[in-house]
Amino acid sequence: MDIRLVLLSLIGTSISLAGTIIGAAFSFFSGKQVKPKTQKLFLGFASGVMIASAVWSLLIPATEYSRDLAMPYWLPALVGFLLGAVFLFLMDKLLPHWHAQANSPEGPKSKLGKSAKLVFAVTLHNFPEGLAVGLAFTLAGAGDSSTITQSGAIALAVGIAIQNIPEGAVISMPLRNEGLSKTKSFLYGAASGIAEPIAGVIGAVAAVIVVAIIPWALAFAAGAMIYVVVDELVPDASSKHSDVGTLGAIAGFALMMVLDMALG
Repeated sequence: MDIRLVLLSLIGTSISLAGTIIGAAFSFFSGKQVKPKTQKLFLGFASGVMIASAVWSLLIPATEYSRDLAMPYWLPALVGFLLGAVFLFLMDKLLPHWHAQANSPEGPKSKLGKSAKLVFAVTLHNFPEGLAVGLAFTLAGAGDSSTITQSGAIALAVGIAIQNIPEGAVISMPLRNEGLSKTKSFLYGAASGIAEPIAGVIGAVAAVIVVAIIPWALAFAAGAMIYVVVDELVPDASSKHSDVGTLGAIAGFALMMVLDMALG
């Protein structure tokens, strides 16, 4: 197994993790709550980035990678996309978690406190982000410029990192509202991003061992990301018909589109 490719995926996901850590640090400098309109803007922005990433950085490369396979080139993208969505659906049902905008927890009953469930909620959708970045750096490091270039992989990591900054703030500041200290709120918020390097390494190892899994894995990450967007981010960003969330989504999509088209 090429350890270099796994290390590259770890470096790439560390970039996106840094965004979560920076956002979590807002707990030291701001109040205990993010204003509702600001939250909607953040969530909308994150949804725009994730949708653009799913299309340009994952689904299109998945179809390009599949053109030489002995099957319809669109099949891995379709099946992988559906499997990713089903995986996140199952995790949503099996893991106890609490979204910052919700009034009650989701998933099975658990003795875990609200703080831990808030962290689990963010961890759920950090997993597909980490998988996406890890796979992108693995492909770029392998020299397969026909699907993802090194600059394209960096663009994806930077885009995810940018949307992780407000995401880190949205998780750490409600933790302060739950009575946690500034330091604990920061540490819990930062810890929610640890899923990204873990998922990135898992994706890289799988791709290195079984090369044929790459297009399926890219589409899997895309399906998981779109599930998060539709299930969580868009409803929270657009509640009470807020234009702020919509504008945030447009801005996030445009940013990620430009990053990918200019650098990818």
